[in-house]
Amino acid sequence: MSLYGVFPYLVSPVDEAGEIKQAVLADLVEHLVASGVHGLTPLGSTGEFAYLSHRQRFEVVETVLAASGGRVPVVAGVAATTVRDAVAQTEALVDLGVDGILAVLEAYFPISDEGVELYFRSIAAAAKGRPVVLYTNPQFQRSDLSLPVIERLSAVDNIRYIKDASTNTGRLLSILERTRGRMEVFAASAHIPACVMLIGGVGWMAGPACIVPKQSLALYEAARAGDWGLAMQLQRPLWRVNEIFARHSLAACIKAALDLQGFPVGDPLPPQTPLGDAARAEVADVLRSLGAL
Repeated sequence: MSLYGVFPYLVSPVDEAGEIKQAVLADLVEHLVASGVHGLTPLGSTGEFAYLSHRQRFEVVETVLAASGGRVPVVAGVAATTVRDAVAQTEALVDLGVDGILAVLEAYFPISDEGVELYFRSIAAAAKGRPVVLYTNPQFQRSDLSLPVIERLSAVDNIRYIKDASTNTGRLLSILERTRGRMEVFAASAHIPACVMLIGGVGWMAGPACIVPKQSLALYEAARAGDWGLAMQLQRPLWRVNEIFARHSLAACIKAALDLQGFPVGDPLPPQTPLGDAARAEVADVLRSLGAL
């Protein structure tokens, strides 16, 4: 299976009792699939995976799989501090029927390159041939994927993609050069997809695509067609989305935006705090400016 295009990072709607709001999540999935997205990614950073129990994580994925009904690939996140836990999560998600794995390394202590490589190789083996997307986000991770480790991991048959959230396009070029076609690159946010597509990327996996799916798809199609003038015309307004996310919490912004759009996904999980009235008004203004409200 080849992965490409726009993969929204889904939120995880949770009620005050800690139960997954399955109907709300299913409605969101239906909306996104109907909008034309190429795939879905539950349990990414926007999905607040670090704040969910294992039971909640698997229930989120079960809901997404049922709602999507095989119409688009579902690439679910695995994140752990130990290899044993990461492998167990991967095996459980494979049993649920996911189409691919988004692999995240959580770390409290710094991890050596050898340890990082072992972690991702173990996930790839447990994925039983399903494609694995490496996810690197130096802003939030204690231990990052170095270029030599990425190059070595690109030799693993099913580690075929990387989502690099470093915002460093030079690093992306280095990855593409070092992996020589063995690894494809996904952009990680709403402000640089056109640049990533220009240098050879295959799409993007990002939270903003949840709230502006049609705008994201229009940008993807323009870039795919090589109409870079149109692509940049569509790209520039999306910068406002990143500006507001930079000022406020990511999950709180996405959930507030979805609530404004009619999806009662609830607040971010405590101890995160929801947006106040002024910030919600900012989000609403951005959505209106993009034709998304």
